[in-house]
Amino acid sequence: MNEEQEKKIKHSILTGNWRVRSSLDKDQIKVVIDEVTRWLALAEEGDCMTLPGITGFQAFTVQLVLKQALPGIQAVRTDHGVTVKKVGKQHRWYLAGASCDGEGRWKEKLLLSARGFSVFFQMLVKAQKQPLVGHNMMMDLLHLHEKFFRPLPESYHQFKRNIHRLFPVLIDTKNVTKDIWKELNFPRVSNLSEVYEVLNSDLNPTKNSGPVIIHASECEKYAETKYPHEAAYDAFLSGSVLLKVAHLLLWRVHSAGPAPEPSFALCLEALAPYLNQVNLIRAGVPKINFSGPDYPSVRPPVLLLSVSRWPGVSEEQVYREFQNLCKFDVRRLTRNQFLLLTNKFKDARSVLKEHRGHPTLRVALYRHWRHSPDVSCLLQVCGVMTTWALLAFLLGRPSSP
Repeated sequence: MNEEQEKKIKHSILTGNWRVRSSLDKDQIKVVIDEVTRWLALAEEGDCMTLPGITGFQAFTVQLVLKQALPGIQAVRTDHGVTVKKVGKQHRWYLAGASCDGEGRWKEKLLLSARGFSVFFQMLVKAQKQPLVGHNMMMDLLHLHEKFFRPLPESYHQFKRNIHRLFPVLIDTKNVTKDIWKELNFPRVSNLSEVYEVLNSDLNPTKNSGPVIIHASECEKYAETKYPHEAAYDAFLSGSVLLKVAHLLLWRVHSAGPAPEPSFALCLEALAPYLNQVNLIRAGVPKINFSGPDYPSVRPPVLLLSVSRWPGVSEEQVYREFQNLCKFDVRRLTRNQFLLLTNKFKDARSVLKEHRGHPTLRVALYRHWRHSPDVSCLLQVCGVMTTWALLAFLLGRPSSP
């Protein structure tokens, strides 16, 4: 939960107004209560039953609900779930007395369990660990802000300031590798696994002199087998790419003379031009600079496709029409107009050239003031209002004597 959610739930717990509104929905809660109620009717005092598979915050929720709904039981969390015990009247009096002493501890445990992974996030921020490394990490930063810090602000610049305060040093390995890939004549890659494979291949001149990465005993499976999108494996790939690219940059700087003894400080020094710059895809700027102003846009222009004599054409059909020539993102603008977006200038030039004078697919540079439906609507409204004002003025003039 983020800070605002934590404040609300903490207030509810401390004031005794806590209600079940969490990971177990009302239907699941009803099933649990019905199951325990049926068991309770047949059980003897001292008998126990276990509700399996209920752990963490769910277990606290079930305990609280059962405590409120069925006073004749004691519910305890275990490694296997929640164990329910039928107790007599004398034992209930004892539990009622003991609960006064343990109420504070219960509330603290409930809040800690509700916070979940937010505890780790807050520890990471407090420790100011540097750098925070990711690959194409813009979506990760958005999720971290929204889910564990605060709701995303309306202001883009406020978002940048918040992230920079939380994580003062960011390194996006996508941004680093994209910048140096062409200089080194490495083959084109599309994802983190492919980047790692290239840096681990003979194409990398520093393959045999780079840092040796040794897995912890519980992670040795990653040395032999790929586990894409498993969190620990992706973290291993991102960290490995960071170290290998930094070593490659150091090798380029000192290729003419003896290289200094490698250290992490030297790696960060080699990566200094890329700090706090996070890659963006299909955006107005190529990357976000979290510690200063963004760089000027170097994106190709957006193209406008106007389709005629092709009723009901879809975005997918437009994409297929152009895919043999080049790759575009296609977005519908109006019923028969589409925006074409690419990250290559040569693709934009090629399409403009190939479709010059085309009978059914007319491609032109998109101009917001000219082609936007919102702007067109505004201009039409202004035109109508101006016409009515002019007519009113002319009709309202007094006639000449």
